Amino acid sequence: MANYYPPLGFHFKVEIAHIKGEFQFQSVSGLTVDMDTEEIAEGGENRFKHKLPVRTKYPNLVLKRGLLVDSELIKWCRDAVENFDIRPADLTISLLNEEHQPLATWNVVHAWPVKWNMTDFNAEESKIAIETIELTYHYFNVK
Repeated sequence: MANYYPPLGFHFKVEIAHIKGEFQFQSVSGLTVDMDTEEIAEGGENRFKHKLPVRTKYPNLVLKRGLLVDSELIKWCRDAVENFDIRPADLTISLLNEEHQPLATWNVVHAWPVKWNMTDFNAEESKIAIETIELTYHYFNVK
């Protein structure tokens, strides 16, 4: 156990079920789950309230990458936000080791685009144009 090093978070891949290819992203965020609770006061007990689990909630998944003018991913996003042609897809996000093999895999279920954003354009800076795609989804599980 003394030789164990935690994995690095920069080597990952994203796959989308009905869109061909692997997608290279600068960052992926939103793999988070929270448990909603309900407080119930017990008669005669004034020191605390009981907290009971109600449901889990998942924030939007945020994917960032350098702008690609023409891609199947952008067509999927544009169909959703411009034409309300919502086609949910499952995503697979894998954290990879140095041999490009998955160390951990997250399966994101029933995702669809809710937002597309471009970074600001600024003539005083020399930066890559970054697009941000925000997806809502039902839940994820870890394989």
